[in-house]
This record gives sequence, C-alpha cells and structure tokens, in this order.
Amino acid sequence: MKVVESVADLAAERQARGAGETGFVPTMGALHEAHVSLIRRSQAENARTWVSIFVNPAQFNDPGDLASYPRPLEEDLEILRAAGCDLVFMPRAREIYPDGYRYRVIENNLSLQFCGAGRPGHFDGVLTVVLKLLLLVRPDRAYFGEKDYQQLRLVEGLAETFFLETKIVRSPLVREPDGLAMSSRNRLLSAAERKRAPGFHRLLERSVEKLQSTAEAADELKREGFDVEYVADYEGRRLAAVRLGKVRLIDNVE
Repeated sequence: MKVVESVADLAAERQARGAGETGFVPTMGALHEAHVSLIRRSQAENARTWVSIFVNPAQFNDPGDLASYPRPLEEDLEILRAAGCDLVFMPRAREIYPDGYRYRVIENNLSLQFCGAGRPGHFDGVLTVVLKLLLLVRPDRAYFGEKDYQQLRLVEGLAETFFLETKIVRSPLVREPDGLAMSSRNRLLSAAERKRAPGFHRLLERSVEKLQSTAEAADELKREGFDVEYVADYEGRRLAAVRLGKVRLIDNVE
C-alpha cells in the first residue's frame, strides 16, 4: 500500500496507474467496519482502490469539535493494509486549501436544511473538499454510505451539476449488532452513553412503524433522554440528529 501526502505525488501516481478502473473512498479517518465495507465493494468493482484520510477543517463550525475529532492514524493505516487498499492519500490542510479556502462550493437549498440548519457552512466545506478530492483522484467510482443521507444526496447533486465523470455509488448504512449506526464519533461516547445510544435507532424505527409524526418521534426521543436537533422526513426516509452528552449522532430509516 502506497501512502501519499502531497498533491504533486498524488498526480504522479494518477498518471502512472495502469489499465483498469479506479474506485475511491474518501474518509476523515477513525475507520470502522462501515468504511471497510465501502473498500470491499470498491475492490469488487474496480481494478484498484484508493482511500483518502483528511479531517477537513472547512466543515467544522465548532473548533472544539474539530479538536476532539478522533485521529487514530496508525490504527487506520493497519486497517487499510489489512483491507488490501492500494493507495492512501493523507494531505495536510495547506495542500487542499492553498488559497486559504477563499474559493468554495455553495449549495443554496438542501444544504441549509436538517444537519445544515444549525451548522452554518458545514456542507460548503463538505462539497468543496469532495469536489477537490474527486478532481485530484479522478476515480471512475466514488463510494459513499447512506448513514449521512443528506450528505449523500448533496454529493450526488454536485457530481451531476458539475458534469463530473465519476459515478457516485451508494452503499447501505452499516450498523453495530445492537443497531447503532457505525460512526467514527461512537468512540467518543462514554460507557454509559454507549449503552443508551442504540435507543436512538430503536425509537426512530419504531416511530415509522407506529406511523408517528416527526413531532411525536422527537418527543419520544426527548423522553428517553436524547437532546433532539431534528426529526424530519425526506425522500421516503426519516432523518434525525440527536446529541448524547457531547456526541452528535445521526441516523435514518426508510
């Protein structure tokens, strides 16, 4: 597995790669089985699989959240080696934002709702870094999970709007055995919070089964001790974000 840190070295690797298609999995590190499932799918559909690890400062509107984001780099690299990743791109922020983030991508509708309503500029940062990474790697396919459904739909719209040749591939949400959606942030939960966290999915799923309104679903989550940011229905899915202690969790069910 090659490890590349500069844009120039990545360009050289891209020019030197041989025949066959390239799959790409962009990540912010703190890897888990959901990331590995994207890598495995990419390997099944492409000649090579490249992964990026970049904790994108442009998508954090809370400096404390950026500072506390887990960065187990050596563990991540071992996971990628074991998964058979061909190349990992680990740029520094100055490589990705040589302009100091003066130029950025802005979407003026979906990005302002749901997760974007209380996180100004979050999706500008997401879409800007995704566009940059796709232009740098130029993969045939890029893989995104359905856990962050809003982000997925925005990335699909980005690729369509800017006529990108990369195909955005959806992959199903991956859960822990107790139902909690896999997330890098789960490792920030205390033992007591981790024990309570699966109730988020359980209550969200039950709200759909019982045909509850989004307001009723939010009230039930609050009664169970979750700090509810939103519950909303969008494109045949119920999306929700809550906080448990200091950790923000998102989920969705069809």
